[in-house]
Amino acid sequence: MSRHLADKRTPSDGGRVKNFLKLARNPRAFWHRDEARPMGNRRVVEFLRIARGREA
Repeated sequence: MSRHLADKRTPSDGGRVKNFLKLARNPRAFWHRDEARPMGNRRVVEFLRIARGREA
């Protein structure tokens, strides 16, 4: 039996790794983006904090 077409992929050039390393080299610009925080609405502030993955 011959292999399925999906099993005959050509090797990739590492595009996902390249893009990840590009983001990881400059972490402040991507991972720690400052979002506008409304001053009066504490629930929205807490929601944005949780959405960014920060815990108390």
